[in-house]
Amino acid sequence: SIYLSIYLSIYLSICLNYPPLYPRLLVFIFRHRMIEVICNDRLGKKVRVKCNPDDTIGDLKKLVAAQTGTKWDKIVLKKWYTIFKDHITLEDYEIHDGMNLELYYQ
Repeated sequence: SIYLSIYLSIYLSICLNYPPLYPRLLVFIFRHRMIEVICNDRLGKKVRVKCNPDDTIGDLKKLVAAQTGTKWDKIVLKKWYTIFKDHITLEDYEIHDGMNLELYYQ
């Protein structure tokens, strides 16, 4: 399987000083895992969305809008008093797996 070949590639590169067999694949797997973000509007809607850390807040809003049935430009995502901007990525805001965001409507 692919996991066995990745494990073997890591073993050979670390122990025997061989170059890794799949360097781009290893970087992709270890840096771009899917995360799950929970958005709660505290009015009865709680949405779980799976996305990548390099997605923007605008992409996350579009995924939330697809599940809630609202327009994505009418959604505001907050954490405490921080309003998240559409063009900044989830990594930049340090949004991690399982994080709760507040969902508001304009």
